[in-house]
Amino acid sequence: MAGIDLTRVRAYGDTLDDGWMQLSFTLPIAMGERAKHAASELASKMGFEDVGVTAMHAIDPQFTFFVIYGRCRHTVDVTAIEVVEAQLERMDYYEINRYIEEKIGRKLVVVGACTGSDAHTVGIDAILNMKGYSGEYGLERYPQFEVYNLGSQVVNEDLVAQAIELKADTILVSQIVTQKNVHIENLTELADLIEAEGLRDRVLLIVGGPRISHRLAIELGYDAGFGPGTLPPDVGSFIATEVVRRNLQ
Repeated sequence: MAGIDLTRVRAYGDTLDDGWMQLSFTLPIAMGERAKHAASELASKMGFEDVGVTAMHAIDPQFTFFVIYGRCRHTVDVTAIEVVEAQLERMDYYEINRYIEEKIGRKLVVVGACTGSDAHTVGIDAILNMKGYSGEYGLERYPQFEVYNLGSQVVNEDLVAQAIELKADTILVSQIVTQKNVHIENLTELADLIEAEGLRDRVLLIVGGPRISHRLAIELGYDAGFGPGTLPPDVGSFIATEVVRRNLQ
């Protein structure tokens, strides 16, 4: 948009560059005026001005959830940000199937799961299930993908065993639960298992989730990481082109 200074971008609330933001958090304080003032003071210390507590709800006798609205004085220089992203030649449903058929000549096997203690399948179902997400078919619908969705709380050893048995081209892991960085430990364990089984050069290892970035995935030994907003064609395009690029067909 013309007129925007990318070296000092502020949040947009009601009008451009007004700095208004909404923030939600929980404090270990019983709901009441003391808790309300504590939330407001905390937001002020975080750099918010004109703070207002728009909602507070007791989620436990000693815990209160807050939604605050305030004006943030800080800006960000977008031009100085370096982002590590998966190299993606995005194709649509038809282009992906045609690409696999012409360049690879066989179906690609994808084995997916939510691993460890993670029981949240919304993310991986959005990518794999036939109905898909946001108007895009899931990979189960693609004729050139053979998809196995193992569901939730799958032990890493079981996922690796299934990948070996099914001769998987890609292992797709979803991690929603991130408290105390449990996802880091779990994903590291899986990468180590894949390496120990001698599969690392023969299978694509992909992870997705709300706190997953491509940079984090690479640091943990994965081929790609997909965060919020990812759609099935994003993942499908990466798998197909990466199999060809790495000559795994």
